[in-house]
Amino acid sequence: MSNNSLQNSIFGMGNPLLDMSCNTTQEQLDRYELKMGNAILAEAKHLPLYTEIANADDVVYVAGGATQNAIRVAQWMLPKGSTNFTGSVSNDAFGQQLSKCLSEAGVKELYYKDSEPTGTCAVLIQNKERSLCANLSAANNFKQSHLEVAEVKAAWQAAKVFYIGGFFFTVSQPSIMQIAQHSLEAKKTFMCNLSAPFIPQFFKAGVLEALPYVDVMFGNETEAAAFGAANGLENKDDVKAVAQYIADMDKKDSSRPRVCVITQGKDPTIIAQAGSAIIEVPVAAVDSKLIVDTNGAGDAFVGGFLAMYIRGESLTRCAEAGHYTASQIIQRDGCVCPSSAPTFA
Repeated sequence: MSNNSLQNSIFGMGNPLLDMSCNTTQEQLDRYELKMGNAILAEAKHLPLYTEIANADDVVYVAGGATQNAIRVAQWMLPKGSTNFTGSVSNDAFGQQLSKCLSEAGVKELYYKDSEPTGTCAVLIQNKERSLCANLSAANNFKQSHLEVAEVKAAWQAAKVFYIGGFFFTVSQPSIMQIAQHSLEAKKTFMCNLSAPFIPQFFKAGVLEALPYVDVMFGNETEAAAFGAANGLENKDDVKAVAQYIADMDKKDSSRPRVCVITQGKDPTIIAQAGSAIIEVPVAAVDSKLIVDTNGAGDAFVGGFLAMYIRGESLTRCAEAGHYTASQIIQRDGCVCPSSAPTFA
């Protein structure tokens, strides 16, 4: 596919957040009832945590938000102008910082501007693992009407692939369904992500409403297990079985079989497709000495996958690109793309 045909080819919609990253202690995790490897939405009891992090000597601010991360990584792998992203921020210093980050990454920024402060995400790191606690704030206030703004509408109408992370199910179900319906009618590709165990658990209705429109569903092994449990699967801990179950669920356009992609960290990525055999894609090992933190690894995987998918590559090749981009991100603090061009070949 030519570079010109990739212009505005990917449209992302999600929660733009500024990650506040620092090292943590078990005492701090216990005090806020946080677990490593988990991602949750902040409650009132978590709000003092953000002040603690802001006052930490090692705090690092990095553009975040799962969908925004994936789109930035995809853009790193693609020609300039290939991606667009929308979500809700404030016109405050953090919002301006996120806008600058998207511009520098080459992503077309289509933010909705809200009166609430720009959302933040506490990223607590311990032994190269992370615990995420998101204070959505402005990100929680996205309006479906923003999709009708001329510049935004032109972007999603021009796009060939849509990617919406699962966290957006907590924000604007009508916006998700509008894009899903458009994708179906225009025979485009609609992709979603389970994103965190609480999404299929507590936002099951929204996920199931969108699922018939979903062409590619992403997740990891813990999210797959949560989906399996929420939907009454006896073999909920069998990653392959859950992936196949999701792939086989009812689909509006049955002429295009659904794909379900489940990552498992260093273990092979599972790709299930309705009517096809399971594909297992091995993950190349990364020297543990090179790993800084795993924050954003899953987002980076999706970014790499998207970049190859839009070029028409095989599902195996897409997963291999995802493994490559994830391996690059985990060698950096936060979801930060290398300054050099990608070397995936």
